[in-house]
Amino acid sequence: MKKTRQDDLTLPERRTFLKAGAGFMGSMLLGGIPFRAVAQATNLAPADRCFVFVYFSGGWDQLLAFDPRDPTVFTDDRVSETRIVPGYNQLSTDARFSTMPIVPKERAGAGAPTMTFGPAIGDVRPGMANLSDHYDLMTVVRGINMSTLTHEVGYRYFLTGKMPIGSAARGSSTATEIVGQMKPAVPIPSIAQNVESYNDRYGGYANALRVSGLADLVLTLDPPSAARQLDSEIEKSLIDLNGMPITCEEQAFAARGVGTTYENSREQMQSVMANKLSDSFRFNLAANDQVRATYGLNGQSYPYNSANGRAAMVATALKKGISQCVSINLAGGLDTHFGTQLTHASNQRAGFDALNLLVTDLRGTQHPGGGNFMDHTTILVFSEFARTPTINATGGRDHHLSNSCLLMGAGIKHNLVVGRSGDIGMSPGMVDLRTGANDPNGSNIFPEHIIATVLASAKLDYSITRVDPLRFILA
Repeated sequence: MKKTRQDDLTLPERRTFLKAGAGFMGSMLLGGIPFRAVAQATNLAPADRCFVFVYFSGGWDQLLAFDPRDPTVFTDDRVSETRIVPGYNQLSTDARFSTMPIVPKERAGAGAPTMTFGPAIGDVRPGMANLSDHYDLMTVVRGINMSTLTHEVGYRYFLTGKMPIGSAARGSSTATEIVGQMKPAVPIPSIAQNVESYNDRYGGYANALRVSGLADLVLTLDPPSAARQLDSEIEKSLIDLNGMPITCEEQAFAARGVGTTYENSREQMQSVMANKLSDSFRFNLAANDQVRATYGLNGQSYPYNSANGRAAMVATALKKGISQCVSINLAGGLDTHFGTQLTHASNQRAGFDALNLLVTDLRGTQHPGGGNFMDHTTILVFSEFARTPTINATGGRDHHLSNSCLLMGAGIKHNLVVGRSGDIGMSPGMVDLRTGANDPNGSNIFPEHIIATVLASAKLDYSITRVDPLRFILA
């Protein structure tokens, strides 16, 4: 009688799982970190250097944010000359909005602010805090040449610092590059909430855990139970495989490194689940009362969908030592070719208000390595392009090449504005890339310069960008 081999008894589903294992491990992040780094999940230490990438989806109006104009100078009767319409008068029906550029209130010991902001940056009513209060942590970069008017291209260009081929992204996301080089000893090095992520040269340990929202993140980290239906055949196989003997087929996969990586991944995921990291993001629990109060989530029956809830997720992931990099979509509804300026400004305001809460929280929380969390965190705020400086016939603004971005926190200079857009049509300006001075014989600033600067701010290799960082920004 033929002797039956153990692997002959293995179900086809199990073999399918083994072959899918590498993809699962990469998407779940947990295959490349030493198990001991996760086994201490009850005593997690925040990363010494953290990064937050904040995306405003749809193409923002920079006149309302980081590149404002004085409406008493750029008047309606000069539009044929300047081709710029601030449109701030259309915001007068809402008392939260200024009808003039916002000059930040000077912070004690920070020096006079060097920058102004558009009306969407924050609530100007007496006693209200807004993002401009943190000018002393900021560098604003204006006049960035996006080289595209296509949403997907501009978006992926800013994520990677490389112009896509067609609409297909090239290279790794900046967060992936950071994790790939730094290899932080945290359970989930990178989280991407409703933001794309790419990895073209690192192992699965550098991949982002991609989730569509906070509820998705909680579900991903939740221990499976009989009460919760299994989400996929792979998850079912994960549970069925626990405690089963090693087979010849698994040994064959292990010889190629897949089995070993899977075994680590399984143990790490079990540890993450056993330590109930998902509870950190359940903001309805009594243990998270302070988070709800800080981010204004009290009274929200389901805070996960709000911008404030997403900002709270970022702070939780960094402060509790769960992640090093978080990429987040903090505002949407900005592709406003139609409608009023108030609609666009309100959509931007929701994102900037949530960002203000996040920065206030991080700079008010002590970091174990000394100073506060903003001393250890670099934030990049961006959109795929900007809106035209003129208003179209339907009351909205169209796509525009010249863009701006905001850098905050560790590794960069503060209270600084660099770059410019033109006073005619807000075209991308020329600067001396060595000094940052406006120079008609200089060069444009492109997204790759921003990405190189972010990497250089942490003393990481930026050679993949094929440009030098903006050294006049670096601290």
